[in-house]
Amino acid sequence: MSAALRIDQPSSDEAVSVSNVSRHFVGRRPLFGGGSAPVARAVDGVSFRAPRGSCFAIVGESGSGKSSLARLLVGLLQPTSGEVRVDGAAVAGLDGAALRGLRRKIQLVLQDPRASLDPRMTVFDTLEEALQVHGLHPGRDARQARVADVMALVGLNAAHLDRYPHELSGGQRQRAAIARAIICEPEILVLDEPVSALDVSVQAQIINLLMELKQSLSLTFIIITHDLGLVEHMADSVGVMYLGRFVEQGVVEDVCGAPRHPYTQSLMAASSHHGAEAGAVLEGSIPSPLAVPTGCSFHTRCPAARVLAARAPAAAVDTPHGRLPRRCVQDQPSPMPAPGGASIATCHFADALPAQPAPRSA
Repeated sequence: MSAALRIDQPSSDEAVSVSNVSRHFVGRRPLFGGGSAPVARAVDGVSFRAPRGSCFAIVGESGSGKSSLARLLVGLLQPTSGEVRVDGAAVAGLDGAALRGLRRKIQLVLQDPRASLDPRMTVFDTLEEALQVHGLHPGRDARQARVADVMALVGLNAAHLDRYPHELSGGQRQRAAIARAIICEPEILVLDEPVSALDVSVQAQIINLLMELKQSLSLTFIIITHDLGLVEHMADSVGVMYLGRFVEQGVVEDVCGAPRHPYTQSLMAASSHHGAEAGAVLEGSIPSPLAVPTGCSFHTRCPAARVLAARAPAAAVDTPHGRLPRRCVQDQPSPMPAPGGASIATCHFADALPAQPAPRSA
């Protein structure tokens, strides 16, 4: 069984361990009419493990909870329930020196470097500040030498050190953001949509840079993305997220090569280099986490559910979203392992529906 699926067996070889983690945001109670305060279930019972040196991808649409999960991993959010462990240490409750040590070990690279870099600081000041915060390479000369080494690693030179973010191109800004993340010698990088804000011509350069750094620095990657092509290129294992939960999870070759969940199949169909043969393209938008549908949370948009309802009308019910299987509407599905245990799909009919082969680009 894949290491990514051993969700109940912690191991010292795991860089990141996430066990049944949830993060709920409670809104304000209605001013009139009473009632309880609304609860947004941004992350709802997610588990996965990432061995050292691996790349685990989290993929899904905007609003699925990917970025909230990324912030839970680095300690910017605290879980409502469950546990996040980095290098065997629980993240929740850390403060002071312990939290600073964690943040040196696991670093976050955000989607838009224009927003993540301080516009009032030069590239050198940004990188030096990280060393000063963590007390590394004391002395101006030592810090300058470390900054120069990291600049060379990310493909920038001394001419960029005195520039402000607005004086850099998009690719150069993201290289500077990556330099800031690796300058303190972390073990894990959480990459939240690291190339989606860049021009297509620059994306391949940054992806290749990240893969080179992963190899040369022995890094573990957790990558947050909606790009299935990027997942296939970079990741070892993947979790497909919908409304705060993983609906399919396993090794990339199985999840992307023969997806079993209708949502994964639809994402593959929407991917520009797979085509419609991978499954039906989704219609509509993802529901609000304030009002997660009953039963299977995907039933309001599931193309496979409509086909199944037509095949077995006696077991179907009418809903505002069409005629759907009663089981999909009323019962929350349990994870179903694939034969051989290389992936799991949270779908009532995962074994009844044929896995859709996803053609790969030439």
